[in-house]
Amino acid sequence: MKYRTIGTDPKHRREVSVLALGAMLFGSRTDEETSFAVLDRYVEAGGNFIDTSDNYAFWEDGSQGGQSEELLGRWRRSRGVGDEIVIATKLGARPLAPGTSYVDNAEGLSAKVIRESAERSRERLGVPKIDLLYAHIEDHKVPLQETVEGFAELVAEGTVGLLGVSNHAVWRVERARALAAAAGLPGYEVFQYEHSHLRPRADVPQDLFPDGSLGRAGAELLSYLRAEPGLTLVAYSPLLKGAYVRPDVPLPPDFDHPGTPARLKVLREVAQETGATVNQVVLAWQIGGDLPIIPLAGASSVAQLEENLAAVDLELTPEQRARLDSVHY
Repeated sequence: MKYRTIGTDPKHRREVSVLALGAMLFGSRTDEETSFAVLDRYVEAGGNFIDTSDNYAFWEDGSQGGQSEELLGRWRRSRGVGDEIVIATKLGARPLAPGTSYVDNAEGLSAKVIRESAERSRERLGVPKIDLLYAHIEDHKVPLQETVEGFAELVAEGTVGLLGVSNHAVWRVERARALAAAAGLPGYEVFQYEHSHLRPRADVPQDLFPDGSLGRAGAELLSYLRAEPGLTLVAYSPLLKGAYVRPDVPLPPDFDHPGTPARLKVLREVAQETGATVNQVVLAWQIGGDLPIIPLAGASSVAQLEENLAAVDLELTPEQRARLDSVHY
């Protein structure tokens, strides 16, 4: 396994594996035995960066979520896991009532919610401190100052380490970070957005973000990442839920443009040259790039995890990487 540092404050920064494990469906669609087996193998391979949320996976059974955090708590206790494993979770997008959705009924990012939701997450996970806590989605009803101060209070109290943000417009991220800096408070240092080798159109809204593709890491966010040393992008859905290799999994509508076939062609060429799978090339491309990107990939079986783990040691040549980076249409 290889590692990189997230965070800048010596008190809170952590060394994490360059491949993060997504636990979104653990404890719901992925049963406990399989989830434990995947977690065990990930840790055995040197992985130490696990991602979840307080609302995972509410859509599976019409609940408010929490199944993933609860399973991770049971796994931690059964294996005697301590703070050597970095667990990241998110708040703000938990439905307020069973059978509803965060799209129109989310818990939000008020100071009260931040404190109460973080406490419930700590209880479910069985941890005294959340290593990395994200603001999951935007909350336009609460002033950014209140959200910034709410997160900072938990860091000051020692129940949260690093702060992150997911699925926010870049201007809101920058404004929140500026407010934190002006007040001498900790700000967001880890970003979590969807990012893969294929590029979506920016003018086609996502179903989950009807006001725009806020969940995708576009050119503006990547430029921000390049300009601000110390920030890290955790890239969720790097393998596009299997769409690279599974004919039964179609690409989302916003990937339907002339650039997609061209980029797929180069991916397949590099996969053939290296003897790797297309999925492994995508992950290796992210891991070894010039930007601080950590792919966040889920796995519903140990076999899937093994394929992903092998990408850590896949070294792309400068010429291969240049081809992957430069192809547009």
